[in-house]
Amino acid sequence: MKGKHIIIGITGSIAAYKACTLVRLFVKAGAEVIVVMTPSAKEFVTPLTLATLSRHAVVSEFFDRRDGSWHSHVDLGLWADAMIIAPATAATLGKMAHGIADNMLVTTYLSMKAPVFVAPAMDLDMFAHPTTQENLLTLERHGVRTIAPAEGELASTLTGKGRMEEPENIFRHIEDFFATTDTATADDATPPHRGTLLLTAGPTHEYIDPVRFIGNCSTGKMGFALAEAAAEAGFDVELVSGPTNLATRHPRIRRTDVVSAAEMYEAADRLFPNCRAAILCAAVADFTPATTATEKIKREATGNWEIPLIPTTDIAQALGEKKAVGQILAGFALETHNGHSNAIDKLLRKNLDFIVLNSLQDEGAGFGYDTNKVDIIDKDATTTPLPLKAKTEVARDIIRHLCAIIDNDNAK
Repeated sequence: MKGKHIIIGITGSIAAYKACTLVRLFVKAGAEVIVVMTPSAKEFVTPLTLATLSRHAVVSEFFDRRDGSWHSHVDLGLWADAMIIAPATAATLGKMAHGIADNMLVTTYLSMKAPVFVAPAMDLDMFAHPTTQENLLTLERHGVRTIAPAEGELASTLTGKGRMEEPENIFRHIEDFFATTDTATADDATPPHRGTLLLTAGPTHEYIDPVRFIGNCSTGKMGFALAEAAAEAGFDVELVSGPTNLATRHPRIRRTDVVSAAEMYEAADRLFPNCRAAILCAAVADFTPATTATEKIKREATGNWEIPLIPTTDIAQALGEKKAVGQILAGFALETHNGHSNAIDKLLRKNLDFIVLNSLQDEGAGFGYDTNKVDIIDKDATTTPLPLKAKTEVARDIIRHLCAIIDNDNAK
């Protein structure tokens, strides 16, 4: 972080006090920090405190009322290596999304040439509201990166998602971002921005009672490898993950954790309209119990036990029906027999642009392995076989295939 120029934007949230720690972390790491505050932010933390910590005068108004000197948001936009708005209130996110430049922070954002990050902070209902989620998606389409809020106790005394991520985690997020981009720049390998990619990964768990579920052996390794490869290739990744023990590393990846097939469908359906492409890699359950017991079912009291199952929503089919012109949709087919014909049938029925076939008959492929052996099959049945290799390498091959399709579409 040494020598980096960082703008920290602070808005009117109780979480504004955490910005003091964030400023101190960047300064301690050798960055030069300028703080830009909204007028309401000054009700929560004083400019004097932040000026002392940042070693720069705080910018809040368009001009200095004492001498009339102008604060140039254009100069700030050219000076910065990154802008982090933490906390970012619902009001500020809405203004940013719609270009309402009525304060110095939003005008600075609109002039910003560097990457912009937002760390939302608000009550759980405000964060979950469709308007807030749509504003975040709009900003992400414009290249803004979201540092998702955590779950915890909120100022309202309620508990839920909306608590601003801790300053130490925000700092690490930005530090990781620069570590990745600086390395790419040094290698002359900075990729173009390719839009947003939806990825599903991992299994789903369909609960029978509070302690038992129907699931499968998916670990999520292939899907998470795809997420990292896509982020490296220039995509902003919306990763919808079932229950796994895996973590993401790249700052371009935004993760939504789900449990059931219904939850995965809801998330995918919500995110897909704003995505350039989607790759459905998750091993989604085809069936779920018709009812879920509220208490643990006892063997001694139940005896023989039959579980009525009902079909889950076919996510690939649903998204294939909603796919807009210009969107690309890909899926996976894990087969035990007649793999090629079954995969092509799935490709056509679900309106996919390509499908990745892997077979449990291939040693070293499938669930749990760090390797995979796949065939990439296009709509015209053209098949590209890939030999057994690390899933990270398979992921890069698949993402390169996707990029080639996008580049071909863009050239038309």
